[in-house]
Amino acid sequence: MALGIGSSITKALVVRKAHAKSNEGYVNDVVLEEIPLRQLNPGEILVKIHAVAFNHRDVWIRKGMYPSIQDGAVFGADGAGVVVAFGDSRDDGMLNQRVFLLPSHGWDDHPNAPESQFGVIGGVRWPPLGTFAEYVIVGKDQVIPSAPHLSDTDMAAWPLAGLTAWRATMINAAVQPGQNILITGIGGGVALAALQLAVAQGASVYVTSGSQEKVNKAVELGAKGGASYKDASWPKRIHRLLRKNSPAGSPAMLDSVIDSGGGDIMTSIGSILKQGGRVVCYGMTAQPKVTFTMREVLRNQKLIGSTMGSTQDLRDATKFLSKHKIVPVVSQVIHGLENAEKGFEMLRSGVQFGKVVIEVGGTRDAKAKL
Repeated sequence: MALGIGSSITKALVVRKAHAKSNEGYVNDVVLEEIPLRQLNPGEILVKIHAVAFNHRDVWIRKGMYPSIQDGAVFGADGAGVVVAFGDSRDDGMLNQRVFLLPSHGWDDHPNAPESQFGVIGGVRWPPLGTFAEYVIVGKDQVIPSAPHLSDTDMAAWPLAGLTAWRATMINAAVQPGQNILITGIGGGVALAALQLAVAQGASVYVTSGSQEKVNKAVELGAKGGASYKDASWPKRIHRLLRKNSPAGSPAMLDSVIDSGGGDIMTSIGSILKQGGRVVCYGMTAQPKVTFTMREVLRNQKLIGSTMGSTQDLRDATKFLSKHKIVPVVSQVIHGLENAEKGFEMLRSGVQFGKVVIEVGGTRDAKAKL
């Protein structure tokens, strides 16, 4: 079927090898290019992208610190827009439907791990797909209807972070109403999504950050309080908050910790994590290992690794998002793909609180290095 969009090309941000390493440590450039749009095959749809969102992996790809980077691949794992064409003889009601793209392929619905080869889209050899473009051709089973209460700008901030947070918080930590939950490193997209999910679930949430301003913003989103991880005594401060907020007769202990740092997290919080409590680790930004001692063994405390999740997880998470009218936290909105360098700089410097989103449109000269 003809594309029917008045053009056979799309502008997209692609990975190109840099001539030299930049001052920021980048070995790959991000370049705005025109890419031909092929004819749609049966089972495929064309999505006009309205908004995309950055993830830290985009910075790692530019630094050459991510596996299977592909020169010429389109950046981006998060994107939302509207279906504008289809490859079947009929559209199955998808035409003009608002959708967002699955940020990963290879994990359908198994409760524990991917059923086949797993990969995150954007900037890599496989899956051969990225969202930082005006139009994207994708299998119609690789999109999910957007939440009705969210704009495309807000929806683009959800997929990768929301799925990772859902898996860590609701599945691996099994957060329940009334529990005490600690989320470390508040400010990033996953940590904030985990905060919103846990609060909506009825848990009491505490946070850590290197910035008191970010702790204060987390309290505005429903956290009970927090502490600076730059203070070596931060676990004691969290314990004081637990004692302050726990009902009389209830143990002032954490039920679970959602962690992105690794390192000594188990030994740091071991005395305030209940027996049988869980630490769910979805990243290791502090140290690429976690210390686990006999003390944790004797207390039956559990360390659980957690990645993104399945397509079914993301469907379930999006239903929960819609039910509770959760709005993902957006730190900055950038207008136009040609201004993407602003987003890379925000992530590289770590100043953002929430997701950095590009509203697609208004692009200037194609193939212009940003």
